[in-house]
Amino acid sequence: MTRSVLPRNAAPSPSGSEGHSGEVAAVDLGSNSFHMLVAHDNGGHLQVLDRLREPVRLGAGLDERRRLIPSAQTRALACLERFGQRLRGIPSSRVRVAGTNTLRRLQDGAAFIAAAELALGHPIEIISGVEEARLVYQGVTHGLGAARPRRLVVDIGGGSTELIIGRESEPRMMESVSLGCVVHTQRFFADGLITAARMREARLAARVELEFLERPYRSAGWDMAIGASGTVRGAWRVMMARGWTDELITRGALEQTLALTVRAGHIARIDFEGLREDRRPVFAGGLAVLAGVFDSLDLQAMETSEHALREGLVYDLLGRLSDRDVRSRSVAAMAERYGVDRRHAADVEADALKGLDQVAGSWRLDRRIAGQLLSWAARLHEIGLAIAHDGYHRHSEYILHNADLFGFSMTDQKLLAVLVRLHRGKFSPAVIEELPAVWRETILRLSAILRLAVLLHRSREPELKVPFKLHVTRGGLQLQLRRGWLDRHPLTRADLEQEVVQLRSAGLRLRVL
Repeated sequence: MTRSVLPRNAAPSPSGSEGHSGEVAAVDLGSNSFHMLVAHDNGGHLQVLDRLREPVRLGAGLDERRRLIPSAQTRALACLERFGQRLRGIPSSRVRVAGTNTLRRLQDGAAFIAAAELALGHPIEIISGVEEARLVYQGVTHGLGAARPRRLVVDIGGGSTELIIGRESEPRMMESVSLGCVVHTQRFFADGLITAARMREARLAARVELEFLERPYRSAGWDMAIGASGTVRGAWRVMMARGWTDELITRGALEQTLALTVRAGHIARIDFEGLREDRRPVFAGGLAVLAGVFDSLDLQAMETSEHALREGLVYDLLGRLSDRDVRSRSVAAMAERYGVDRRHAADVEADALKGLDQVAGSWRLDRRIAGQLLSWAARLHEIGLAIAHDGYHRHSEYILHNADLFGFSMTDQKLLAVLVRLHRGKFSPAVIEELPAVWRETILRLSAILRLAVLLHRSREPELKVPFKLHVTRGGLQLQLRRGWLDRHPLTRADLEQEVVQLRSAGLRLRVL
């Protein structure tokens, strides 16, 4: 059986198999805990089949060089092996695994990520803070209806806090701040001692981190505030157990919980009713962050939600499976924002996909995954023209590398940026070397296809039909054009002669007939 050159996340599902009766799954690799959700799509409503949660404390396992210490790696990999057993048999196309703050910060983490993917049996996406915020909002607000449409969602995780304001299901303002229960506990309560002075300092520090969003968020306003994640739910359960609140986290109940925590005096003595044992070591830091959020946004009350990132991942996955991929909407929005010539982009896209169809089998490329990347790259390859024509491919790469592209993992975004960078000009192998090793050959081959499609449409003649066929040869490609066509297109002939030289520098031999 031949193996696709694409990574495992691009591997197609077994033919004719839905795997475990159509199950879908999401794994959230948080800085405090790892979560897994397995569900079945019941007409747009998730029927939860299984939940797993383990307090891995990944964020506490980073050393001063932001590398994972061995004990943290051991805990994480053991957890993922257990998760992997439950996910066995579910196709990777129906599983999403997201790494958040700690994995974003991790230095030289390629070996650990590879080991983690092997343990889990599925690829891991490292998502940006803004993408995490979008997915959290989607998970929390799904199914809330149109009542109280302006929503503030706050998710306090182990390493970061996401704050989102949206209207109904659409997020409008999103921020991810480096505040979390793990990092805040390490910063202010590392020795376990809890005093009133330390709690005031921790609370004030959280507000200082949030100061930049106070004015715009308060000006935007909201009809309801919702808190998600273990920190918020843990604080709420303590308040409920003490009889200080019924359904909401109120400012009064929060102040009482802060006082209760200070009276405990030490993390080892936090044994409050309603609080899970594994949450006690990070409760003080998380509570200070929650108080800072209340202070910054002048909140008086907050509802809570048991839904968060993992539910958002599943809903986003279901959208991809039913052709409602938010990534395509992001690409379309960016093309419009930068004034892309849609007709020309569509012509390039059509011939790039035509070329892919002709070589995908020989090059063992997954048509769906490769086609998506190639299609998006064709639609966006000229966005850099909004800055300048000279070196516009480099401008395009910079924009794509640094923009907030909803739905894209950080790796997806880098792949797209590199593919666009390589669509013209000198072929720079060094750009390919910056990619994860498992993607390099794929992007090299897709860039060759895109370069030829762009080159064939350099004249920008509307609806130009180029009579070409691509064949894979030993060490490269053969481009066959209808007899006499190049005689009528001398500029294309000259461009192709130069392209033979450019692709040779990338290790690909191009023969033109």
